[in-house]
Amino acid sequence: IHDFYSLSFREQPIFSTRAHVFQIDPNTKKNWVPTSKHAVTVSYFYDSTRNVYRIISLDGSKAIINSTITPNMTFTKTSQKFGQWADSRANTVYGLGFSSEHHLSKFAEKFQEFKEAARLAKEKSQEKMELTSTPSQESAGGDIQSPLTPESINGTDDERATPEVTQNSEPRAEPTQNALPFTHSSTISKHWEAELATLKGNNAKLTAALLESTANVKQWKQQLAAYQEEAERLHKRVTELECVSSQANAVHTHKTELNQTIQELESTLKKKEEEIEGLKQEIDNARELQAQRDSLTQKLQEVEIRNKDLEGQLSDLEQRLEKSQNEQEAFRNNLKTLLEILDGKIFELTELRDNLAKLIECS
Repeated sequence: IHDFYSLSFREQPIFSTRAHVFQIDPNTKKNWVPTSKHAVTVSYFYDSTRNVYRIISLDGSKAIINSTITPNMTFTKTSQKFGQWADSRANTVYGLGFSSEHHLSKFAEKFQEFKEAARLAKEKSQEKMELTSTPSQESAGGDIQSPLTPESINGTDDERATPEVTQNSEPRAEPTQNALPFTHSSTISKHWEAELATLKGNNAKLTAALLESTANVKQWKQQLAAYQEEAERLHKRVTELECVSSQANAVHTHKTELNQTIQELESTLKKKEEEIEGLKQEIDNARELQAQRDSLTQKLQEVEIRNKDLEGQLSDLEQRLEKSQNEQEAFRNNLKTLLEILDGKIFELTELRDNLAKLIECS
């Protein structure tokens, strides 16, 4: 909330509208929980310093929406006046009920527009990082994300001219409960697919780095063996020189040089060992990422199975509804037939009554 109030009073959101705000029930993941008692202002904000777009809504001093738009997000219309999107960072699904279909369509268009802008900004940021990063940084993979701070720019004249609707005059759009589980599952599936694609890219980079590191390790082992052989030869040479007393001074000088060479070789050997340890750590990290990828793949399969089950349940409900409608239609036809028969009987009874009355009068 402190970030919201740090905005300049002269700055306006780039797009604003009014809607009833909902969040998915964290326990059932099926029902909607209203977070505002009446329609509130929902705005898009833009941080020009970081190229970040956010959806923000305040109910008094309480922030009921604080969602950063990412290229993986999808805004889904579940009815004529209700739409929703999933925010994996906030670990929730937001829903908005609008007063008209026009406001919903306008909000969805802006969502798609700012989502595309966020994607382009992310691609430019990644290209800039790849150009400025070192080879070792490229092999590590992953996206660098800076902390987000809400900052606004002046809104358009069209949005400033939109009149605000009062609580009493604005109808409240209720969410469609039947369409929710499928939309939510589809959103989660898209999120996991995007995460899986990112992990696959990181895995490919780490695999290439691992192969390069393995080749370097073999080369360093060969150099290490050569250094050890050279050290042993130098030690033998020092021993031989020490045995020659007539060349003591020359041997002493040569021994000092050899000792210095041995120290340099030992220092180089130590550095190579540290590099080997670093490569082993990178290999362990690659294995951890592989395990995470396998886990995400399994979760994606479980979500797909759940989607199939839900589709089967929907098909069964549709069949039951159709059967019930057919039975009701047959019942209506039977009632019409009975009414026609009853009308005929009533007419016959009326004629019989008239005939009896005439007989009585004649008698």
